Amino acid sequence: MNNDDHDSSLPGGLDLRALSAFIDGELPDAERAAVEAQLREHPQAAARVAAWRAQKAALRALCGAPRHSEADARHERNEADEPAFIVVRRPAPWWQRAGIAACWLAAGAGLALALGPLAPRLTGGAWSGLGGQPPSFAERADIAYAVYTPERRHPVEVAASEEEHLISWLSKRLNRPLSVPSLQEYGYSLVGGRLLPGEAGPAAQFMYENQSGARLTLYVTGSARDETAFRLLRDGNRRTFYWVSDGMGYALSGPIAEGKLRSIAVEVCSALGGKPEAWQ
Repeated sequence: MNNDDHDSSLPGGLDLRALSAFIDGELPDAERAAVEAQLREHPQAAARVAAWRAQKAALRALCGAPRHSEADARHERNEADEPAFIVVRRPAPWWQRAGIAACWLAAGAGLALALGPLAPRLTGGAWSGLGGQPPSFAERADIAYAVYTPERRHPVEVAASEEEHLISWLSKRLNRPLSVPSLQEYGYSLVGGRLLPGEAGPAAQFMYENQSGARLTLYVTGSARDETAFRLLRDGNRRTFYWVSDGMGYALSGPIAEGKLRSIAVEVCSALGGKPEAWQ
Protein backbone atom coordinates (compact mmCIF):
# COMPACT_ATOMS: atom_id res chain seq x y z
CA MET A 1 0.00 0.00 0.00
CA ASN A 2 1.58 3.29 -1.12
CA ASN A 3 0.60 6.73 0.16
CA ASP A 4 1.63 10.32 -0.14
CA ASP A 5 2.30 10.91 3.55
CA HIS A 6 5.82 11.78 4.45
CA ASP A 7 5.41 11.46 8.25
CA SER A 8 6.95 8.27 9.64
CA SER A 9 4.53 7.99 12.56
CA LEU A 10 1.00 8.77 13.69
CA PRO A 11 -0.52 9.73 17.08
CA GLY A 12 -0.12 7.08 19.76
CA GLY A 13 3.16 5.82 18.37
CA LEU A 14 1.50 4.08 15.43
CA ASP A 15 4.02 3.39 12.69
CA LEU A 16 3.15 4.21 9.08
CA ARG A 17 4.82 1.07 7.75
CA ALA A 18 2.90 -1.06 10.21
CA LEU A 19 -0.37 0.57 9.18
CA SER A 20 0.44 -0.01 5.52
CA ALA A 21 1.11 -3.68 6.20
CA PHE A 22 -2.09 -3.79 8.27
CA ILE A 23 -4.16 -2.40 5.39
CA ASP A 24 -2.55 -4.81 2.91
CA GLY A 25 -3.22 -7.79 5.20
CA GLU A 26 0.44 -8.58 5.73
CA LEU A 27 0.57 -8.59 9.59
CA PRO A 28 0.37 -11.73 11.69
CA ASP A 29 -2.83 -12.09 13.70
CA ALA A 30 -1.24 -10.95 16.98
CA GLU A 31 0.22 -7.77 15.48
CA ARG A 32 -2.98 -7.07 13.60
CA ALA A 33 -4.99 -7.30 16.82
CA ALA A 34 -2.56 -4.91 18.51
CA VAL A 35 -2.91 -2.34 15.70
CA GLU A 36 -6.70 -2.60 15.85
CA ALA A 37 -6.60 -1.90 19.58
CA GLN A 38 -4.42 1.15 19.03
CA LEU A 39 -6.70 2.47 16.30
CA ARG A 40 -9.67 2.26 18.63
CA GLU A 41 -7.84 4.62 20.96
CA HIS A 42 -6.76 7.08 18.27
CA PRO A 43 -9.69 8.23 16.04
CA GLN A 44 -7.45 10.41 13.86
CA ALA A 45 -5.31 7.45 12.87
CA ALA A 46 -8.38 5.25 12.43
CA ALA A 47 -9.91 7.82 10.05
CA ARG A 48 -6.73 7.88 7.95
CA VAL A 49 -6.68 4.09 7.75
CA ALA A 50 -10.34 4.04 6.69
CA ALA A 51 -9.60 6.57 3.94
CA TRP A 52 -6.68 4.48 2.67
CA ARG A 53 -8.88 1.38 2.60
CA ALA A 54 -11.53 3.22 0.63
CA GLN A 55 -8.90 4.39 -1.83
CA LYS A 56 -7.59 0.85 -2.23
CA ALA A 57 -11.10 -0.52 -2.80
CA ALA A 58 -11.82 2.15 -5.40
CA LEU A 59 -8.62 1.38 -7.33
CA ARG A 60 -9.38 -2.33 -7.25
CA ALA A 61 -12.92 -1.74 -8.57
CA LEU A 62 -11.72 0.58 -11.33
CA CYS A 63 -9.04 -1.83 -12.50
CA GLY A 64 -11.17 -4.93 -12.09
CA ALA A 65 -8.46 -6.57 -9.97
CA PRO A 66 -9.42 -10.03 -8.65
CA ARG A 67 -8.99 -11.06 -5.04
CA HIS A 68 -5.92 -13.29 -4.81
CA SER A 69 -5.43 -14.30 -1.23
CA GLU A 70 -7.21 -15.34 1.91
CA ALA A 71 -5.70 -12.29 3.56
CA ASP A 72 -7.57 -10.08 1.06
CA ALA A 73 -10.80 -11.89 1.86
CA ARG A 74 -10.26 -11.57 5.62
CA HIS A 75 -9.54 -7.86 5.42
CA GLU A 76 -12.47 -7.20 3.13
CA ARG A 77 -14.65 -8.74 5.82
CA ASN A 78 -13.06 -6.47 8.38
CA GLU A 79 -13.54 -3.43 6.16
CA ALA A 80 -17.23 -4.21 5.76
CA ASP A 81 -17.80 -2.94 9.31
CA GLU A 82 -16.25 0.44 8.54
CA PRO A 83 -18.10 3.39 6.93
CA ALA A 84 -17.72 3.63 3.15
CA PHE A 85 -15.97 6.68 1.77
CA ILE A 86 -16.10 6.00 -1.98
CA VAL A 87 -18.75 4.21 -4.03
CA VAL A 88 -17.67 2.98 -7.45
CA ARG A 89 -20.04 1.26 -9.88
CA ARG A 90 -18.49 -0.93 -12.53
CA PRO A 91 -19.59 -0.07 -16.06
CA ALA A 92 -22.08 -2.46 -17.61
CA PRO A 93 -20.58 -4.99 -20.07
CA TRP A 94 -20.65 -3.95 -23.73
CA TRP A 95 -23.17 -6.63 -24.60
CA GLN A 96 -25.55 -5.37 -21.92
CA ARG A 97 -25.27 -1.78 -23.15
CA ALA A 98 -25.83 -2.93 -26.74
CA GLY A 99 -28.91 -4.87 -25.66
CA ILE A 100 -30.38 -1.82 -23.93
CA ALA A 101 -29.72 0.33 -27.01
CA ALA A 102 -31.42 -2.27 -29.22
CA CYS A 103 -34.47 -2.28 -26.95
CA TRP A 104 -34.77 1.50 -27.18
CA LEU A 105 -34.40 1.34 -30.97
CA ALA A 106 -37.12 -1.28 -31.25
CA ALA A 107 -39.40 0.75 -28.99
CA GLY A 108 -38.85 3.85 -31.13
CA ALA A 109 -39.60 1.98 -34.33
CA GLY A 110 -42.77 0.53 -32.82
CA LEU A 111 -43.90 3.98 -31.72
CA ALA A 112 -43.28 5.38 -35.21
CA LEU A 113 -45.35 2.60 -36.77
CA ALA A 114 -48.14 3.14 -34.25
CA LEU A 115 -48.26 6.91 -34.78
CA GLY A 116 -47.78 6.82 -38.57
CA PRO A 117 -51.52 6.66 -39.42
CA LEU A 118 -52.17 9.51 -36.98
CA ALA A 119 -49.55 11.84 -38.47
CA PRO A 120 -51.98 13.86 -40.62
CA ARG A 121 -54.13 14.61 -37.57
CA LEU A 122 -51.14 15.45 -35.40
CA THR A 123 -49.69 17.86 -37.97
CA GLY A 124 -52.98 19.45 -38.97
CA GLY A 125 -52.65 18.33 -42.59
CA ALA A 126 -52.89 15.15 -44.59
CA TRP A 127 -51.45 13.56 -47.67
CA SER A 128 -52.52 10.85 -50.04
CA GLY A 129 -50.94 8.50 -52.55
CA LEU A 130 -47.77 6.48 -52.18
CA GLY A 131 -44.46 7.88 -51.06
CA GLY A 132 -45.11 8.63 -47.37
CA GLN A 133 -44.72 12.12 -45.97
CA PRO A 134 -44.74 14.91 -48.55
CA PRO A 135 -41.43 16.54 -49.46
CA SER A 136 -40.41 19.78 -47.84
CA PHE A 137 -41.13 21.86 -50.93
CA ALA A 138 -44.80 20.78 -50.94
CA GLU A 139 -45.20 21.76 -47.31
CA ARG A 140 -43.44 25.07 -47.97
CA ALA A 141 -45.75 25.72 -50.90
CA ASP A 142 -48.80 25.11 -48.73
CA ILE A 143 -47.49 27.47 -46.03
CA ALA A 144 -46.60 30.14 -48.59
CA TYR A 145 -50.14 29.94 -49.97
CA ALA A 146 -51.61 30.39 -46.49
CA VAL A 147 -49.33 33.35 -45.74
CA TYR A 148 -49.57 35.40 -48.94
CA THR A 149 -52.99 34.80 -50.52
CA PRO A 150 -54.89 36.70 -47.77
CA GLU A 151 -52.87 39.84 -48.61
CA ARG A 152 -54.98 42.41 -50.45
CA ARG A 153 -52.50 45.25 -51.05
CA HIS A 154 -49.17 43.36 -51.25
CA PRO A 155 -49.83 39.77 -52.32
CA VAL A 156 -46.79 39.74 -54.66
CA GLU A 157 -43.40 41.44 -55.03
CA VAL A 158 -43.62 41.98 -58.79
CA ALA A 159 -47.02 42.52 -60.41
CA ALA A 160 -48.26 40.83 -63.57
CA SER A 161 -47.93 44.17 -65.37
CA GLU A 162 -44.16 43.50 -65.26
CA GLU A 163 -44.42 39.86 -66.28
CA GLU A 164 -41.34 39.91 -68.48
CA HIS A 165 -39.20 41.36 -65.68
CA LEU A 166 -40.74 38.93 -63.16
CA ILE A 167 -39.84 35.88 -65.24
CA SER A 168 -36.35 37.14 -66.00
CA TRP A 169 -35.66 37.97 -62.36
CA LEU A 170 -36.90 34.66 -60.93
CA SER A 171 -35.19 32.65 -63.68
CA LYS A 172 -31.90 34.26 -62.76
CA ARG A 173 -32.37 33.65 -59.06
CA LEU A 174 -33.35 29.98 -59.53
CA ASN A 175 -30.67 29.53 -62.21
CA ARG A 176 -33.25 27.92 -64.44
CA PRO A 177 -35.36 29.34 -67.31
CA LEU A 178 -38.91 29.68 -65.98
CA SER A 179 -42.22 30.31 -67.65
CA VAL A 180 -45.63 31.28 -66.30
CA PRO A 181 -48.45 29.02 -67.50
CA SER A 182 -51.71 30.73 -68.43
CA LEU A 183 -54.78 29.70 -66.45
CA GLN A 184 -57.22 31.95 -68.31
CA GLU A 185 -59.02 28.83 -69.51
CA TYR A 186 -60.00 28.16 -65.90
CA GLY A 187 -60.88 31.77 -65.13
CA TYR A 188 -57.66 32.67 -63.31
CA SER A 189 -55.42 35.60 -64.22
CA LEU A 190 -51.83 36.15 -63.12
CA VAL A 191 -51.48 38.55 -60.18
CA GLY A 192 -47.67 38.44 -60.06
CA GLY A 193 -44.97 36.61 -58.17
CA ARG A 194 -42.31 36.70 -55.50
CA LEU A 195 -39.01 35.14 -54.46
CA LEU A 196 -39.07 32.81 -51.44
CA PRO A 197 -36.47 30.80 -49.51
CA GLY A 198 -36.59 27.09 -50.36
CA GLU A 199 -35.15 24.13 -48.50
CA ALA A 200 -31.78 24.21 -50.24
CA GLY A 201 -32.01 27.35 -52.36
CA PRO A 202 -34.42 29.95 -53.73
CA ALA A 203 -38.02 29.26 -54.70
CA ALA A 204 -40.56 31.17 -56.77
CA GLN A 205 -44.25 31.67 -56.14
CA PHE A 206 -46.67 32.76 -58.87
CA MET A 207 -50.15 33.86 -57.81
CA TYR A 208 -53.39 33.71 -59.80
CA GLU A 209 -56.83 35.12 -59.04
CA ASN A 210 -60.32 34.71 -60.51
CA GLN A 211 -63.14 37.28 -60.70
CA SER A 212 -64.56 36.29 -57.34
CA GLY A 213 -61.20 36.85 -55.62
CA ALA A 214 -60.27 33.19 -55.12
CA ARG A 215 -56.56 32.57 -55.54
CA LEU A 216 -54.22 29.79 -56.65
CA THR A 217 -50.45 29.71 -56.32
CA LEU A 218 -47.77 27.85 -58.25
CA TYR A 219 -44.60 27.15 -56.24
CA VAL A 220 -41.39 26.27 -58.08
CA THR A 221 -38.01 25.21 -56.68
CA GLY A 222 -35.10 22.88 -57.37
CA SER A 223 -35.51 19.31 -56.16
CA ALA A 224 -33.20 16.32 -55.95
CA ARG A 225 -36.10 13.88 -55.75
CA ASP A 226 -36.80 11.60 -58.70
CA GLU A 227 -40.50 11.06 -57.95
CA THR A 228 -42.73 11.88 -60.90
CA ALA A 229 -46.31 10.94 -60.01
CA PHE A 230 -48.82 13.50 -58.74
CA ARG A 231 -49.30 13.63 -55.00
CA LEU A 232 -51.87 15.47 -52.94
CA LEU A 233 -51.36 17.37 -49.69
CA ARG A 234 -54.43 18.49 -47.75
CA ASP A 235 -54.49 21.06 -44.98
CA GLY A 236 -57.91 22.24 -43.84
CA ASN A 237 -59.76 23.48 -46.92
CA ARG A 238 -56.51 23.89 -48.87
CA ARG A 239 -55.29 21.40 -51.44
CA THR A 240 -51.82 21.16 -52.94
CA PHE A 241 -50.99 18.92 -55.90
CA TYR A 242 -47.24 18.53 -56.22
CA TRP A 243 -44.87 16.75 -58.59
CA VAL A 244 -41.23 16.64 -59.68
CA SER A 245 -40.07 17.01 -63.25
CA ASP A 246 -36.57 17.42 -64.65
CA GLY A 247 -34.95 18.35 -61.35
CA MET A 248 -37.64 20.87 -60.37
CA GLY A 249 -40.37 20.55 -57.75
CA TYR A 250 -43.76 22.09 -58.52
CA ALA A 251 -46.77 22.60 -56.27
CA LEU A 252 -50.17 24.06 -57.20
CA SER A 253 -52.19 25.16 -54.16
CA GLY A 254 -55.75 26.36 -53.75
CA PRO A 255 -59.05 25.89 -51.87
CA ILE A 256 -61.00 24.49 -54.80
CA ALA A 257 -62.30 20.94 -55.28
CA GLU A 258 -59.65 18.27 -55.70
CA GLY A 259 -60.87 17.15 -59.11
CA LYS A 260 -60.74 20.66 -60.57
CA LEU A 261 -57.38 21.44 -58.97
CA ARG A 262 -55.96 18.22 -60.32
CA SER A 263 -57.14 19.08 -63.82
CA ILE A 264 -55.43 22.46 -63.58
CA ALA A 265 -52.26 20.85 -62.17
CA VAL A 266 -52.15 18.41 -65.09
CA GLU A 267 -52.50 21.31 -67.50
CA VAL A 268 -49.77 23.28 -65.73
CA CYS A 269 -47.44 20.28 -65.68
CA SER A 270 -47.90 19.76 -69.40
CA ALA A 271 -47.32 23.46 -70.13
CA LEU A 272 -44.06 23.33 -68.18
CA GLY A 273 -42.71 20.39 -70.18
CA GLY A 274 -43.81 17.52 -67.96
CA LYS A 275 -45.61 14.38 -69.12
CA PRO A 276 -48.61 13.97 -66.81
CA GLU A 277 -50.25 11.47 -69.16
CA ALA A 278 -47.64 8.95 -68.08
CA TRP A 279 -48.65 9.38 -64.43
CA GLN A 280 -52.39 8.76 -64.73
